Amino acid sequence: MNHEVPELGEAHYELVISVDARRSGQYEDIDKPRMRDQIYRVLETAFAHAGVGLDAFHMEDRGDGVLIAVAGRIAVSRLLGLWLVEVREKLRDENRGLRVPLGLRIGMHVGPVRHDDRGISGRAVDLACRLADSSVARLLLDAEEADLVLVTSQSLYEDVVSGGGKFIEPAHYAPARLELKEGEVTAWFHLPGRPAPEIPDAVPPSAPAPASGSLTGADDDEFDDNDEYQDVNDTMSGHRTGPDGVHYNVIGDVSHNHHNKYEGNVQIGRTVNHDSGQGKG
Repeated sequence: MNHEVPELGEAHYELVISVDARRSGQYEDIDKPRMRDQIYRVLETAFAHAGVGLDAFHMEDRGDGVLIAVAGRIAVSRLLGLWLVEVREKLRDENRGLRVPLGLRIGMHVGPVRHDDRGISGRAVDLACRLADSSVARLLLDAEEADLVLVTSQSLYEDVVSGGGKFIEPAHYAPARLELKEGEVTAWFHLPGRPAPEIPDAVPPSAPAPASGSLTGADDDEFDDNDEYQDVNDTMSGHRTGPDGVHYNVIGDVSHNHHNKYEGNVQIGRTVNHDSGQGKG
């Protein structure tokens, strides 16, 4: 599904939307086509109800999700507002009666996008994918028992979300710092239909160490073999600090991905208030 494609090689500012399914790796092969059909029904219904025509966006398959670029002529506020409301409503409809409800992580960023015969590329694409795939987004879905989380870039929050608008509630977003391979960034997290979420601590101190390749030990989705953008090394800086001045981070490097097999160490540790004179555990 493609919108009017700009000349090959030219970069145009577009809204990039990365959509990933929660724990897609835990679906049996027989169930994956149903899951994929659900994703497309949810997104395509939302575009139709938001008045975004098929010629206004490019959508490409990612196996356990999709990658979308929306033409610059479509107001970004419509996607952050009405489209997101429609995604939530259709997702709720799809999940009624399901033993394992579909969960979606959506990353958004606006930036230069290049189109070619095989799809889209650019740093804006990379960032949107990393936001959707961040450990904070994964943890929020579990901690809040939610089925949908939106993650926007700092620039998108400042330029569009912070100004509000129809169905856009900036007070319902919460920031967190992410350490990506490209450097540290601020991202804004939103659970549609709910107040601003509390950014969860990465891992409780008593939790067992996860297996290599999993940031939490719970989501073995988690890094799927057909998503070239999931070579993410992200660190979450929680907003809450315990009485002893200690907060917990997950620091992992899972950048080597081949057919769901990862090489690299994942360390769960804690950082302490340096003013206390304590060392690192």
